[in-house]
Amino acid sequence: MATSTARVLGSEEDHVASPENVVMLAARAETTATRKAEEIRRITAQTRMLALNATIEAARAGDAGKGFGVVAAEVKTVATEVQRLATEMDAELRATLVAMQRLGIRMAEEVRGGRMIDLALNAIEIIDRNLYERTCDVRWWATDAAIVAAVTTPDAATCAHGAGRLGIILGAYTVYLDLWVADAEGRVIAHGRPDRYRGVLGHDVSRAQWFIDAKATASGDDYAVADIVREPALDGAAVATYSAAIREGGSARGRVLGVLGIHFDWEPQAQAVVSGVRLTEAERGRTRALLADGKGRVIGASDRQGLLQETVPAGVISGEHGTLVDARGTLWAWHRTPGYETYRGLGWYGVITQARA
Repeated sequence: MATSTARVLGSEEDHVASPENVVMLAARAETTATRKAEEIRRITAQTRMLALNATIEAARAGDAGKGFGVVAAEVKTVATEVQRLATEMDAELRATLVAMQRLGIRMAEEVRGGRMIDLALNAIEIIDRNLYERTCDVRWWATDAAIVAAVTTPDAATCAHGAGRLGIILGAYTVYLDLWVADAEGRVIAHGRPDRYRGVLGHDVSRAQWFIDAKATASGDDYAVADIVREPALDGAAVATYSAAIREGGSARGRVLGVLGIHFDWEPQAQAVVSGVRLTEAERGRTRALLADGKGRVIGASDRQGLLQETVPAGVISGEHGTLVDARGTLWAWHRTPGYETYRGLGWYGVITQARA
């Protein structure tokens, strides 16, 4: 007797619980059911042919073949019934397995979408935690005695001392490109890297939103933050600028004498986050991890493309989180910033986009 070499459905390698395996097993079961139904129909057709031949031979035998003819008729009836059952089984089982495949595909899409949302959330949470520290830095440093002195008595020696203090801070905090002290009129009177950025001293920032917003804050507990922009005075680098008012005596309720602006070196920090999203090797080539601001502008991309130029498609990011499959079959998953500690976030999103395998 010939032995089958076909792999058994539900063998050990198929026991991994996943929607993809449900789809695979359902497809394999459908193929098997179709093949077996065809085999049954072939056998019943042969049986009916044998029954027909037996009926003919019984008729030739006359009275001696009557009993055999009755048996042949019954065999034919049974064969017909078996064929009917095989046809019904094939149709019903096929419909069930197709429904199972569709359910498995939907489950796989839901699991995949949920995982992508989690990855998007993780990316934006890492950014939030990082930027929360920036809000603490700027409020703390705005009360530093050397910084307060620079805007209180803005002579050359005092400003030089303040600039030296900023340089010391920059030596310890490598995530910043530069720290600027501006007087109440918006003129930069001290900064931490005069040897690298020679055009900053005397630079007018009175129209910069971070300066305007910080100057308008109610107390030293408040801070301001601007959208990610490329700062010409910092060699066109992309920066996230956080700012706080410098107040008389360093007091939280003191009169505003100037503004401290700290320029976070955005691009390498954002790149580290989106490049660190945990993707499988199979996913990496067809997946982009993005950070997008509240307007959908790309402010970080794992493939380093479109920074501050590209926007995600309309309708992709809305609400707290979600998924969408576009016309090309590309999955988009996103999660809005949840904030961190006292940092409410800026309405930014983590976004994962993945092409169909």
